[in-house]
Amino acid sequence: MAAYIVRRLLLMIPTLLGILLLNFLIVQFAPGGPVEQTIAHLQGLGVDASNRIGSGVQSDIAAAPGRDSNGSGYRGAQGLDPALIAQIEKMYGFDKPAHERFLKMLGDYLRFDFGRSFFSDKTVVELIIEKMPVSISIGLWTTLLTYLISIPLGIRKAVRDGSTFDVWTSSLVILGYAIPNFLFAILLIVLFAGGTYLEWFPLRGLTSPGFDEMSLGEQIRDYFWHITLPVFASVVGSFATLTMLTKNAFLDEIHKQYVLTARAKGLTESGVLYGHVFRNAMLLIIAGMPAALIGIFFTGSMLIEVIFSLDGLGLLGYEAVINRDYPVIFGTLYIFTLIGLIMKLISDLTYTFVDPRIDFESREV
Repeated sequence: MAAYIVRRLLLMIPTLLGILLLNFLIVQFAPGGPVEQTIAHLQGLGVDASNRIGSGVQSDIAAAPGRDSNGSGYRGAQGLDPALIAQIEKMYGFDKPAHERFLKMLGDYLRFDFGRSFFSDKTVVELIIEKMPVSISIGLWTTLLTYLISIPLGIRKAVRDGSTFDVWTSSLVILGYAIPNFLFAILLIVLFAGGTYLEWFPLRGLTSPGFDEMSLGEQIRDYFWHITLPVFASVVGSFATLTMLTKNAFLDEIHKQYVLTARAKGLTESGVLYGHVFRNAMLLIIAGMPAALIGIFFTGSMLIEVIFSLDGLGLLGYEAVINRDYPVIFGTLYIFTLIGLIMKLISDLTYTFVDPRIDFESREV
């Protein structure tokens, strides 16, 4: 097993390099990069852009009209001093060729130095740490409730396959799957957050004003009061797939020969189900756990965060793409990819814990 773990860890290196290189190349062709955005701000005398460049910007712009951009290639650069454009490029690191920028980025990432955001004046690590508690709160409770609901429900549906219970629960599962979680979130706001009817829950944020001054009991109540609707909206969109996956996995195992043999030996249905079927059927559920966790934690909650004004990692990634904040884009991509690869390795190790008969050591990676 140790050799298998080492091989998997070594394979993470080319995987990370390939993903970063592919996204780096795609970004190079995307219009509206940070240089172009800053030029647009400067043409409109944007205060934020001026502050990022320095105190000499206003005078440079004042002297710029009537001068040619000398073919800088940036949209909206006509009339700006080429020296000013060169200054902007240097500020964002675009004064070097693409391959040098990429190699420098790899060297920095080896030291877990992800640089600073172009627009928020914070390091990428600081931004991730700042936003992570919100996403962890949503992700943990969503994952916990999804598995607590889906696995028992899927097992029950498999045992009572074709019954009235199975038909009605399948209808509810399909309905939950068909309604996007953001649409369900809006419905919850309309019904329970003061949209039109009731005002039982808050509309925005993870805590109330004055949270730090509350007692521990009040803080716990306030936290769950705020997190109820976002988590409920996320669970409704997540549990349907896992429920049907669990049901089908158990149905597939229930009809195998070893189950008939166990029943013929006089084992009870409960003994057959949880002593034999459960271990084999859960392998498929475990295989999908890393992807489910990554999706719930880092991507699935983006629209939920926007709707409920929760400033988490999903919203951070979305805003970084819109603003072409390259350090944040590549930094979060690197971290999330690394976490995903590690979670996949943990999933394989969990296989051997659930079923010791599985031996990855004798297989090719």
